Amino acid sequence: MTGTSELDLEDRVRLEIRDQVAWVTIDNPERGNALTPGMRDRLAEVFGSLNGQFDARAAVVTATGTRSFCTGADLSALRPPAPRPDGAPRSATGEVRRTMLDGQIRLMSAVLDCELPVVAAVNGTAAGVGAHLALCCDLVVMADHARFIEVFARRGLVPDGLGAWILPRLVGLQKAKELAFFAEDIPADEALRIGLCGRVVDGDSLEGAAAEWAGRLASGPTRSLMLTKALFNRSLDVDRNTLAELEAWAVEANSSTLDAAEGVAAFLERRDPVWRGF
Repeated sequence: MTGTSELDLEDRVRLEIRDQVAWVTIDNPERGNALTPGMRDRLAEVFGSLNGQFDARAAVVTATGTRSFCTGADLSALRPPAPRPDGAPRSATGEVRRTMLDGQIRLMSAVLDCELPVVAAVNGTAAGVGAHLALCCDLVVMADHARFIEVFARRGLVPDGLGAWILPRLVGLQKAKELAFFAEDIPADEALRIGLCGRVVDGDSLEGAAAEWAGRLASGPTRSLMLTKALFNRSLDVDRNTLAELEAWAVEANSSTLDAAEGVAAFLERRDPVWRGF
């Protein structure tokens, strides 16, 4: 079986904006929707491109088919190493680190730092980096046949793609270790129970469920949601006084938005607010 061509990235990672929702679709089904380096970079670029835009106010990431959301890195499409002089080692100290920072970690950061709320619609198996891609999203809805797999220990590998950062924040430290050490399948109902997703639906209802959540977000107070996301993502990394300062700045920044004024006016006039997104 041949690897995925790096020349068709816009086909393998598609972006479509509908009703102010950016739908990001991974399309590499013959390889379990695994990510080539080019697909991974394209995903990071797509999420970065949504910042500062007005035509999309929420995002959904999903994949083609019903079998796989993303099974990790497509190892058949690794990039060749940089040219090197005679006698240089195949992998020089620092190269793997740089590959990680510029690759999986850059992608997860692009999702976490995306100004829009991002919904993962997990349509099938999400393993390794694919699981972390979903879990770095703000909300997760799963098809009832889908599953997560912290697959790294099965291969004798260390979790990457910010797995050691996101998992303890979702399920607690000991449970995160259990998932990583044993690398067992986590079916959708168990993922819901332990907090890896917020909703499980029949596979045929997945797109509609994701669209319903994303539509509610896209019609909401976009700048308020942006600042709320930023605060929550920092909340477990800083001390109380630092978060208080960040919170105060976020409240000040939001207070100058039209939506903040609309929210107060709607409350005083006893009507539903009409959010414009800025």
